[in-house]
Amino acid sequence: MSTTEAIKFNRSPCNLLYNSVLNCTISTHILDKIPQYSSIKWPLFSVKEFRDAIAKCNNISVPGLDHLSWRYLKGVLTNNICATNIIKITNVCIYLSHWSTYFKKSMLIVIPKAKKVLYDSPKSFHSIVLLNILGKLIEKVTSKCI
Repeated sequence: MSTTEAIKFNRSPCNLLYNSVLNCTISTHILDKIPQYSSIKWPLFSVKEFRDAIAKCNNISVPGLDHLSWRYLKGVLTNNICATNIIKITNVCIYLSHWSTYFKKSMLIVIPKAKKVLYDSPKSFHSIVLLNILGKLIEKVTSKCI
């Protein structure tokens, strides 16, 4: 039995119910009422925006999934060539409306809380999600712009 057949409506598999919708006529006149807005050109990022964003980050935090720490990335951003390349990556991501899968990867670390008698419930643990530090920096700068 397929998963759609496992769910039934009036003793019929739901896939039949969904297929019956295909024969319905759809009125698109409501789309004409939606106001049209002109698109706004996104401003290019500056080195100062990145350096200001990273200045507030804690140097002793745990490195990200890419094994970079904020302290290391601060050092990288002092080099103008590296900073320019990071900004190019950011501007291209915005221009293409694409967020790389490299930045989407994460790892969940589960740490037991201290002084618990039993560790049989989720409340007995801390969870920490590690993300790529470069992606977090780009998100910080982008969200500040928004």
